[in-house]
Amino acid sequence: MRASGSGLLVDRGAVLDKHFASRVDWNLLRTFVEIVRAGGIGAAARKLHKQQPSISAALKRLEEQVGVQLLERSATGIKTTAAGSALLGLCEEMLETARMVPHQVAQATRRVEGAVRIQLISAVASPEFDESIASFHRRNPHIHIELRVSPWRAVLDALEQGEAEIGVGYDSNVRGGLLYEPLFVERQQLYCARSHPLFGHRVERLGELKDEGFVLTGEDELDTVTRLRRRYRLGARATGRAEDINEAKRLITLGVGIGFLPVMAARQAVEQRQLWPLLHPDMEPFYDIFLLARAEGTRDTPTQLFLDEVLRRRRAQHRP
Repeated sequence: MRASGSGLLVDRGAVLDKHFASRVDWNLLRTFVEIVRAGGIGAAARKLHKQQPSISAALKRLEEQVGVQLLERSATGIKTTAAGSALLGLCEEMLETARMVPHQVAQATRRVEGAVRIQLISAVASPEFDESIASFHRRNPHIHIELRVSPWRAVLDALEQGEAEIGVGYDSNVRGGLLYEPLFVERQQLYCARSHPLFGHRVERLGELKDEGFVLTGEDELDTVTRLRRRYRLGARATGRAEDINEAKRLITLGVGIGFLPVMAARQAVEQRQLWPLLHPDMEPFYDIFLLARAEGTRDTPTQLFLDEVLRRRRAQHRP
């Protein structure tokens, strides 16, 4: 035994105890997580509908079992020690694993049925996302996959209102009730049709285009593009409008006006010389496209399995 800097006696043997897993009270680990998440012992007691002394006693027993101080308490709240932060990460992984047990068991027995509702912006070009859908269907052939296309703000609203479980889209802010997993970085380019006088030329200054007829994408236009367009007064003369990226591409290709499109959505038309990119690549606006889900802990099995499929494949492909 030796004294730590905090005054708590640390038993090296307890920390390295080979039988720790068989003797630890797993409920204490869950209580520890709730204390940290709630921001204090009193708040955790109220959340768990228990008396504060019982929560304090549970924390003390856990610190005795692991042999180190886990939290530092002060007038302003609590802070995890280095050991506490390490234990918190492990506890959260264990809780997540426990939560996934019924979902994984159901999948293993091939008894999973139901539906996954995915709300996404138009013209999403992500091989990883497409491969996740294909793999998910192979694993779960009885789950119905429903895709709904809408402007990016409607994607966020559908998730918050419970009309969709999974979303793919853009967000200019961060909503506290949603989980965000970056899927890919999307770039946009300003295009003109083959019939346009600028076809084959690059524009050095965006302000030169302020009098051009413009195809707008309405509510589907992302804030990043809106700010750039307004800065240079592009679109003051709107000659076309489409709420869907594919239909906006149709109007631009037909010469109705110039307009912004995602680079991947326009790639084939550029290769076929139907569209021409007017901006130098370093002028292209770019932004993250996210996999979105409600942050609540309980999801139905089809939704949870699909979310896990996307995250598993994404992290495997980006593992160093």
